[in-house]
Amino acid sequence: MKKDIYTLGIESSCDETSVAVVKNGREVLSNVIHSQIDIHKQFGGVVPEIASRNHVEAISAVTKEALEQAKVSFKDIDAICPTYGPGLVGALLVGVAYAKALAYALEKPLVGVNHIEGHIAANYITHKDLQPPFLCLVVSGGHTHLVHIKDYTDFEILARTRDDAIRRSF
Repeated sequence: MKKDIYTLGIESSCDETSVAVVKNGREVLSNVIHSQIDIHKQFGGVVPEIASRNHVEAISAVTKEALEQAKVSFKDIDAICPTYGPGLVGALLVGVAYAKALAYALEKPLVGVNHIEGHIAANYITHKDLQPPFLCLVVSGGHTHLVHIKDYTDFEILARTRDDAIRRSF
């Protein structure tokens, strides 16, 4: 009998702390998001230092809630998968440091996830039958990419913005 694989995904690349439990790479059992929109609204945009501090305050509770919603415990988790970039350095540092500490304490593998590749991989969750090759438009925060997905880990960036997301032009 094949064992199910449970991953704990940790996202802290900007102003939202998110933790998800995913079964076998395609079934999302939980996805808990702590938003900082109201905190940053008064400044007219994300303040990196404030975002980092809020990640520190939220990450443990968000993780606990994600595990509870998925009805699993740390012992069920097979790998810890934090976003390592791109994003705000301080915000990323919080998620990666937390993930490294968990992986070490739980003796679980640590698998870093590229933020842009994570957006691409999310398509496999939404569209279970999707297989490469295909074209993917990624519009995320300060990043816009048009990517040729040749295989699951083989990508070719066809076009991208240099220093900002296309959404700002609208």
